[in-house]
Amino acid sequence: KKGMCPAGCYIRIGSSKEQMTTEMIDNLYAKRVRNSLNKIESPRQDLTFKQLKIYYEGQGNTVTNNFERNLELVMENGKYNYNGYLLADENGTSIKVARYAGTNKVDLLENYEFGYCSLIKATQSVIDKMTVENKRYAKITSKTRIEKTLVDSKALKEVIINAIVHNDYSSGIPPVFEIFSDRFTITSYGGLPQEITQEDFFNAVSAPRNKELMRVFKDVDLVEQLGSGMERIMSVYDKSIFEFLPNFLRINFYFDKKVLAYLDTDKQEKSSKLGSKKSSKLEVSESEILKICKTEKSLKEIAGYFGYKDVYKFKNNYINTLLEQEKLTMTIPEKPKSKNQKYIVK
Repeated sequence: KKGMCPAGCYIRIGSSKEQMTTEMIDNLYAKRVRNSLNKIESPRQDLTFKQLKIYYEGQGNTVTNNFERNLELVMENGKYNYNGYLLADENGTSIKVARYAGTNKVDLLENYEFGYCSLIKATQSVIDKMTVENKRYAKITSKTRIEKTLVDSKALKEVIINAIVHNDYSSGIPPVFEIFSDRFTITSYGGLPQEITQEDFFNAVSAPRNKELMRVFKDVDLVEQLGSGMERIMSVYDKSIFEFLPNFLRINFYFDKKVLAYLDTDKQEKSSKLGSKKSSKLEVSESEILKICKTEKSLKEIAGYFGYKDVYKFKNNYINTLLEQEKLTMTIPEKPKSKNQKYIVK
């Protein structure tokens, strides 16, 4: 009669009973009543979907007048739901990518935020960033060219997409991507869906938490058939990379030690050749700049990729030329000196 509160909910411990905490009540209720994003009203109703439509058109999909309703971004009362909010051009969801100097979170080097835009666009930005961080080495033999990355690139991409598309956004907590000196750690909120066990999970049994988001990701060719991604991951890694927490699912991709050793050796050799300058700059090429600018990048991000700290000198030497040649364009052309200025391939 006192409802879902500590005074009205008890748990039996041995022969006695004790009041449940509010957290225990909320967790048990959440397992019984699933918060579907298509039933949660968007905190904003002035939504637009230009970015999402561009991705759909890029895959040859027809965009009709009923675009939002066909994708189930609108509720029965005509208001946008939380799926619509996440896929809209502007929203309050930000996905963080943090890089640390060591194997723990003590020394933060960089903290990037990708978001406040369509979840599809944010996903592509996270994939691009993690791909850049997944450094590779190449070895040319008499017969072939061998390339290896710190972690398997296909498995990494699958986990990135899974973490984003299966995250429980009803809590307002987005997934987090962390780069340590020995691993990539990817954490999504919500744990396993209530319908499946760990055994089901490892057997690639699919139970999408966000079916509407899954459909959109499939339409724009970010995911394939259900369950295929998990099989791809398990073909390269074993179960030890997964960490199941009460409210989180965490994946740790530890770096290939041989690749790491090679990169460390290569870095030391370059540093030795450069003598006292100890420069770790990479050779700047037009093709490489254009490659990383397939998605919007700030001047700091571009210069940092090549190891340059003086961003203005880097801009004068390289970026201005590409702008003049109209190979790059500014995202805020009316404000060339804006602190939010970014660059993208035209």
